[in-house]
Amino acid sequence: MNRIQFGFTMPADQLDKTRRATFVEDLDRALELVSGHFDSAWIIDHLQFDDADVLESFTALAFMAARHPQLMFGHTVLCQSFRNPALLAKMAATLQFLSGGRFILGLGAGWHEEEYWAYGYDFPPAPVRVEQLDETIQIVKALWTEERATVRGRHFQVEDAACQPRPDPRPPIMVGAFKPKMLRLTARHADWWNVSSTGAKTYRRMVQEMERACADVGRDPATVRRTWSGGCACAPTHAQALRLAGDRRSADSDEDFDFVGTPQQVLDQMQPFVDLGVDYFMLDCGGFPELTTLELLVSEVLPAWNRGR
Repeated sequence: MNRIQFGFTMPADQLDKTRRATFVEDLDRALELVSGHFDSAWIIDHLQFDDADVLESFTALAFMAARHPQLMFGHTVLCQSFRNPALLAKMAATLQFLSGGRFILGLGAGWHEEEYWAYGYDFPPAPVRVEQLDETIQIVKALWTEERATVRGRHFQVEDAACQPRPDPRPPIMVGAFKPKMLRLTARHADWWNVSSTGAKTYRRMVQEMERACADVGRDPATVRRTWSGGCACAPTHAQALRLAGDRRSADSDEDFDFVGTPQQVLDQMQPFVDLGVDYFMLDCGGFPELTTLELLVSEVLPAWNRGR
């Protein structure tokens, strides 16, 4: 079995307005707790949910990466629509350079229509957004690897574009994908494959589809790292874990799935994913800024995986 690694998903959207004054302090406490145990910290990429507090993710990620040098940092899903692909390549290369190689580029095709229109972005149909993501990754890779990049796509173009300093090492590219077209894109382009809040039964079907997609493009599926991101509420008793989970669904649902329970229950809920090849879990903290979940993940759950359970 591969070594199991954990990442902490930092809160960034639909935040508690009453805790604005202590947000950075609260987040620092969480990152200090997981440093030396977890591999990484992650953030999601949104702009608006009604009038909720929502942080711009690249700014927040860069700020926290500078404050916590023991951790890798990445976006669970960075919406390709919000940033010109060449600028995105430059931003990622800059953060990789300044952080000493601690950046992972997670990408997706976007889905939250409200924020597109509110911020002046077109919201094309899903197949078009998938095409745009494909071209985005082609442009990012070209700028990262070529002295001068020229890519002429249907949606995006770059001409004789330079990206110096080019990232060294090149950040892994992770794609969040659920459906067949996105899975084929992942098989063509990604180093890592991510799904979010998906139960084991559904994930098993996705793995089968992903393996077919890899066969279609002539790729060994073992070369695509399998990762899972979503919620986790862990406490000494199941009742306490349910309290931390709040209005999030329990682990009984195969959709909108979260890990909820005692350390042993969380281990048992993770096991089917590990059996299906997942070796990286990106977990948000049920009850944040309360740190019970993270404390138990650090002290009991992750050590159990390191011992082979």
